[in-house]
Amino acid sequence: MAGSNEGLRKPVFTKVDQLRPGTSGHTLTVKVVNAKIVLQRGRPDGPQPRQMRLAECLVGDETGIIIFTARNDQVDLVKDGATVTLRNAKIDMFKGSMRLAVDKWGRVEVAEPASFTVKEDNNLSLIEYELVNVVE
Repeated sequence: MAGSNEGLRKPVFTKVDQLRPGTSGHTLTVKVVNAKIVLQRGRPDGPQPRQMRLAECLVGDETGIIIFTARNDQVDLVKDGATVTLRNAKIDMFKGSMRLAVDKWGRVEVAEPASFTVKEDNNLSLIEYELVNVVE
């Protein structure tokens, strides 16, 4: 019977404190604590049709917070105080710490305002991980 309704499975929601290095396929609903644009290249009316924008957002739920790197159109959705659902998010490592990201295989969606209080004293992006180089 397995496999007959694979497409209909409801996503399993991940909590922030369950995120681990090297994992992906996370769906989580988080509140944006704050968002700041860290890179803005190209103007909307400029010669290149695509502008490059990057924002670093502190997002979290009732278990903790993590930095989410929003790119381009995602930047418009992650306003301070907004609740968003990140679908098929993955963990990127940046200087030994975890960052949440949603690439072209995932989606950022504005969600109903969350009722939880964000646990801001458990910042997963502050944990340093030793990066072990695996010899091929």
